[in-house]
Amino acid sequence: MNSSTRALRVGSEDTIVFGPRPPFTVNGFGLSDRGQKRDSNEDHFAVAELVRTLRVHHTSLPQLGTSLSAHRGYVILIADGVGGSNAGEVASGLSVSTIEDFMLNSLKRFSNLQAGEEQEALCALQEALCEADSRIFEETDEHPEWRGMGTTLTMAFAVNWRLFMAHAGDSRSYLFSGGRLQQLTQDHTMTADMARRGLLPPEKVAGHPWRHVVTNALGGTSPGVQVELHSLDLHPDDVLMLCSDGLTEMIPDVEIAAILQA
Repeated sequence: MNSSTRALRVGSEDTIVFGPRPPFTVNGFGLSDRGQKRDSNEDHFAVAELVRTLRVHHTSLPQLGTSLSAHRGYVILIADGVGGSNAGEVASGLSVSTIEDFMLNSLKRFSNLQAGEEQEALCALQEALCEADSRIFEETDEHPEWRGMGTTLTMAFAVNWRLFMAHAGDSRSYLFSGGRLQQLTQDHTMTADMARRGLLPPEKVAGHPWRHVVTNALGGTSPGVQVELHSLDLHPDDVLMLCSDGLTEMIPDVEIAAILQA
């Protein structure tokens, strides 16, 4: 998230003058790696930009045929097929494509977020995950061999210096801001649930044999995903990272923070 602050000299003293908020821009990048243990990769991701478009088909004026609005919304999402279930890569791919359709037809109206629309934006993200959940079950009705397939999904929507998150599963979202790393989402796993209830010491979660048992995901054996939602302010030079457990299993938070700071 990029911006700049200007220092102005007023009289004999240096004064920092904060004017209108600078334009909100995002530099995004995604990468997937199957790792060294499996023959295939069950995760899918998308980094997308929402922009309003005017396409002029006929005009008497000398102008471009297509004009883009100055307002931008940015969407980042990652879906990781639930390990051990049938066709996890199908479930994650279906989820990403379903949410891309949702963005194009519904979420794009928030590319210029207005005051009072934040709750509506969160509800829209929740609806997107619920639609993806339903789509998985529609596919399993037509393909019984895929019955039980599921996927995690973590989604971020950034616009006008606000961040909205929707999440289900054990993929994660991190925010590196002001030199500090913060995990924004909770892990929806059996061991993480036990730790939150005080039944398992947090330091025992990482090596527990049940740490991969996901308790909340899209698809699976029954419909009705429980969507975790968040919203918060963003600041210049913030770094947002979405990742699957394939990364967090291998790299501790302290190393993630050092990489993002670099």
